[in-house]
Amino acid sequence: MTYQQEAELESRYVMPTFGRKPVEFVEGSGMTLVDSEGREYLDFLSGIGVVSLGHCHPALVAAVSEQAAKLMHVSNYYYIEKRGEVARMLSDLLNAEVEPAERSAWKTFFANSGAEANECAIKLARLYARKRAVAAGKQDEAAPRLIVTIERSFHGRTLATLAATAQPAKQEAFQPLPQGFVATPLNDVAALEQLFAERGDEICAVMLECIQGESGVHPCTADFMAAARRLTAERGALLICDEVQCGIFRIGKPYGFQALGVTPDVVTMAKGIASGIPMGACAARGDAADTFGPGDHGSTFGGSNIAIAAAHATLTELSREGFGAHVAEVGAYLRERLSALPQVVEVRGDGLMVGADLAEGGPSAGDVVLAGLEAGLVLNAPGPRTLRFLPPLICEKAHVDALVERLGKLL
Repeated sequence: MTYQQEAELESRYVMPTFGRKPVEFVEGSGMTLVDSEGREYLDFLSGIGVVSLGHCHPALVAAVSEQAAKLMHVSNYYYIEKRGEVARMLSDLLNAEVEPAERSAWKTFFANSGAEANECAIKLARLYARKRAVAAGKQDEAAPRLIVTIERSFHGRTLATLAATAQPAKQEAFQPLPQGFVATPLNDVAALEQLFAERGDEICAVMLECIQGESGVHPCTADFMAAARRLTAERGALLICDEVQCGIFRIGKPYGFQALGVTPDVVTMAKGIASGIPMGACAARGDAADTFGPGDHGSTFGGSNIAIAAAHATLTELSREGFGAHVAEVGAYLRERLSALPQVVEVRGDGLMVGADLAEGGPSAGDVVLAGLEAGLVLNAPGPRTLRFLPPLICEKAHVDALVERLGKLL
């Protein structure tokens, strides 16, 4: 079937929730995608930060193929191979920057996406607050239920995670949304302190991205993260880090919070965790880890045999010695090379999660993305003047050089 035939079928039978680019990808290997005409492209989006190991990594292909031939799904009513191992691997990665004497086990709920992982965290925070209130002899109504999120954040497109996503333009069409969320500006410590001073008794959690991705790659400062940790601890609230985009070695370290010097109570993750197979996870430590009981939360497909096999292979490869350092080194090189390009006025991010703002008066980011396809580049524009770079974590400096050479001509 030709690209044109596929596009016509999708136009007729698929809901138009995405403005698709005029290309059909049919193959991939490492950093390279191949379209239906046989043209090759350097991929600097990796399925929106998903394909950690690059396209069709041999270890992932082998793990998924072997598992598919053996057993695909039995549901969460039963034990399956490697689920406990993957949960332990995540716990070890979450504890990577914690002093050995202070480490405790993280417990994980497996989901299918970042939105589901964040839904789990929202439910966990409210149930945790309710149980604490009851244990203190208070009525249910006295339990704090308010969750603080950050302006321009993105936590998903389900109704609850959309309510947590502090972007009014994305919310308006779907009102009324679930209540119980309030937003504060990113990196404004005084505003966060004022919010806690005024409504601290209502707050059960602060939920934030260590690096905001969908708003155009805006990092959280160490001071702001420290304030969020301090204020939540003082009130007995939970600190939730949404690591869906910046986690799983995207910045070099296993998680974004590890670059900011704090340890949250709850961490959500997805995207790169299984390098292309749908998977999400919500992990918690301490008392919060034992909040849910049987029946409090669930998922038919979460943590399926295929997803667990893919996550096990992905995390095994990413945990190899030197991988994180490689991501950090190539990411620094990417930011340096982008900063020297004409029309680029600001570069932000960490590791291989990078945003670049383009000067007014030059080509728009959307135009650059379309022109990039003609130049054999897969790029992304989260805003009218912002390009976002989320290449596979196997990206090398030579790939960056090829990107910059082509992008420089486009700009």
